[in-house]
Amino acid sequence: MNARSRWLMISVGLGVLLNPLNSSMISVALARLQHVYHLDFTDVSWVIFSFYIASAIAQPVMGKASDLFGRKKIFLTGLVVAFVASLIAPLSPNFGWLIVFRIVQSIGTSMMVAVGMAIVRIHITEKQATALSVLSIFLSGAAAIGPFIGGVLIHLWDWSAIFFVNIPFVVASFLLAWRTIPKDEPPTSAARNMSVRKWFDLIDAFGILLFTVGLVALLVGLLSAKSSGHVSSGPVILGLIGLVALGAFVRHELKATSPFIPLRTYAKYPAMTWVNVEFILVNVLYYSLFFGLPSYLQMVRHVSEFQTGILMLSLGLCSLVASPLAGRWIDKSGPRPALLVSGLLMTFGSVWIVTLNQTSPVTSVCLALAAFGISNGLNNVGMQAAMFKSSPKEMIGVASGLFMTSRYLGTILSSLLLSILMGDTFSAGGFRLLGVILSVLALSLVFMSWRRRESGQPVS
Repeated sequence: MNARSRWLMISVGLGVLLNPLNSSMISVALARLQHVYHLDFTDVSWVIFSFYIASAIAQPVMGKASDLFGRKKIFLTGLVVAFVASLIAPLSPNFGWLIVFRIVQSIGTSMMVAVGMAIVRIHITEKQATALSVLSIFLSGAAAIGPFIGGVLIHLWDWSAIFFVNIPFVVASFLLAWRTIPKDEPPTSAARNMSVRKWFDLIDAFGILLFTVGLVALLVGLLSAKSSGHVSSGPVILGLIGLVALGAFVRHELKATSPFIPLRTYAKYPAMTWVNVEFILVNVLYYSLFFGLPSYLQMVRHVSEFQTGILMLSLGLCSLVASPLAGRWIDKSGPRPALLVSGLLMTFGSVWIVTLNQTSPVTSVCLALAAFGISNGLNNVGMQAAMFKSSPKEMIGVASGLFMTSRYLGTILSSLLLSILMGDTFSAGGFRLLGVILSVLALSLVFMSWRRRESGQPVS
């Protein structure tokens, strides 16, 4: 790899790491934001919901946009959007505006994730596999050390630091990308002549609208009912609107020529569908701990943000160490043994959460973190290998998109689970109940992995 290629890798890597970094740093800031804006835990959870819903929509849309308007343009535009959001978000006059800027930040960082891999594939021809693995290290490494960085920044400054820290990354990435990423090819005549209506059809704008309205209305309805403590007309109406919109979304996607989520694919390839169901459960488990444990440590055990960040570092480091080892194991034995061990580790970690009490040493949470960290390293490789085994070769691109959608759905469901269990205040009892629920989910994954055929398809 020549010098220019290395600098291009650095420029892209500095850009793509912003999405996982900002999605993970916030886990340590939830308690501080809850105090600053005088919110209950359900309300502050929207800082997570908003980011992942926006990412789930923006990444596939921006991937299609880059094919028409150019990958370098999308990448640089994403950096500008992320810069503006990171600069203005700490100045938010209230929590509503913070959510708006968080959505803008998610869109900007998603623009870079959507095209970063393609830029590397197209413009780095020597040692391409190495280049792609380095890019994955930027992504996984940022997610792994995000809580630690967030804890240190909040301890030394305040919650606003987790936004301002993006600025040097953005500036460095922009300057390098401007010089190292080759110019985009001139747009084709079809792209130049594309009408707004055709563009909306291409990205399935109506499907995105139905999906967003349905998901947000259902979430607001469920969380409002939980907060009020009784069933009232408002949450019921919102929930019904959400269900109707999601029903209309399913009907629309089955007929759309360019669907936002190709639901017909799930029906056509059941083995691939099962892998995505498992991946949703995996992410519900992992992110329930990822977002729940920092709040438990700070709100229940009164651990500082700095110490919380240090403890959470064990989760990321275990994941980073386990991933390459998992790759070698899965190359030899296939995904089934690794996924089975992963399920057992998550079961152990979930049961360990149930045993924690006010007198348990804070360091004892490292056992749960280590178990989930190692399992995450196994899942990062094992679930992807299972997805490739269960997907026809001609469907790999679509399968990869559905796989990412499953990750976001699992993350959103984990935040919903935390919000419903905790409500107004994060409590020790709620955290133990979370451990019980996660134990059941983890055992179900163990069963699914045990029943998996070597081809990657669960036995019916």
